[in-house]
Amino acid sequence: MRARVTAALSSLQGSDTGKAAGLAGAMIANNVVALISSVVFARMLNDYGALASLISYLLILTVFGQALQVATAREGVLGHLGTGEDLLHTLERWARTLAIFTVVATVVSILLRVQIAQLVGVRHNSGGSWAAAVGIPAGCLYLEVSILRGALQGVGDYKSVGISLVGEQTSRLIGGAILVAAGLGVAGAYLGTLISYIAMSSYCAVTLYRQLAGPEHTRWGFGDRARAKLALGRHVAAASIPIVGLAVIQLLQNVDLIVAKHRFSNKTDSSYAVAAVAAKVLIWVAMGAGFYLVPETSRRHAAGEDTRTVLLRSIGIVAVCAAPCMLIYAFGAHPLLEAVFGKDKATASASLLPLGAAFTVLAVTYLAVQYMLALKRTAFLAVIGAVAIVEPILLLQAHRSPKSFALMVLAVQAVGAILALALAWRHPPVTERPKVG
Repeated sequence: MRARVTAALSSLQGSDTGKAAGLAGAMIANNVVALISSVVFARMLNDYGALASLISYLLILTVFGQALQVATAREGVLGHLGTGEDLLHTLERWARTLAIFTVVATVVSILLRVQIAQLVGVRHNSGGSWAAAVGIPAGCLYLEVSILRGALQGVGDYKSVGISLVGEQTSRLIGGAILVAAGLGVAGAYLGTLISYIAMSSYCAVTLYRQLAGPEHTRWGFGDRARAKLALGRHVAAASIPIVGLAVIQLLQNVDLIVAKHRFSNKTDSSYAVAAVAAKVLIWVAMGAGFYLVPETSRRHAAGEDTRTVLLRSIGIVAVCAAPCMLIYAFGAHPLLEAVFGKDKATASASLLPLGAAFTVLAVTYLAVQYMLALKRTAFLAVIGAVAIVEPILLLQAHRSPKSFALMVLAVQAVGAILALALAWRHPPVTERPKVG
């Protein structure tokens, strides 16, 4: 009996569903640690809303990294970036280019730190502007993490991708908590994210070298231009559509926190922020499933196979995870937020259920967009982009109660999900190519 169970588990782990569920599980673990981080920082910081707004700003910037991860995974699985040591040479050339770009972008971010702080809604005095200046360099470092994760996906190492996801949040929690305890406040908690990106870039790079480098490969080199299969500039240009598509998703996911910082008082904003963080668990599940969805959709499409089953399987994973979350949000919102974040942070608990529903349907939108990006479709951009533009306009007109504000978020996200699914499904699937001979 035990042998049968072991064999069944081994078979599941190697199956498509097992891979998708494994990455979704890693994202759940990632989100659990992220929630722990939110609890820790919400209790350590008086103005947690400022940290939430800064992180939302950074998450919008990380869209470039997410898009490049999609593109790298897709091109990697098709062999367009090289294999073995040729792939390493390509990645090394990209790392050199990114290092130069990061230095320039950091200087620009420092010069514009006051304007960035005003846009994000944090006080630009008392160190707030310097915290805001961290966003752009952190986004550049996330580009490197994302490229390396995409390469790992391309070679089929989903396990290391999952480990890096959990490791990112863990190192962010530890590093940020130490810096906050040292007296750096919101800026210290924010710098923990920078530390986590550096740590996970190192982990992913070491993992790739162990798998791909031959005995004569010079480690940590700049890469051989002749052996690099694609310049980073051309790769970014090819990823322009994913960049725009995922930028839309990040706006839909995070703009409510930035608007809330302008709309509510500090106390109400901090309470809304913790409810929004708790409600976004399904987004992280969808991101985990998306790590499987993109390369698998690309592979099946290239082979002439039906791709829509991959989308359905990924949505099914989100649906299974959504059911218990919705029950908790419906019947235990206030006790949950009060127990986890403290009584003073639970005043916006009535917004948790509509926010949970809003980000559940956004998770479906995310998967549908990832699916269309993997198939290199572009027609959805104008439609979903219009939804993202309308959302902050409507939120600025919403009632100043957290629940009414959250209901407006839900209405916008529901429209976006319906449109995204309709666009993803309206084209017939690619049928299997007939066998020759």
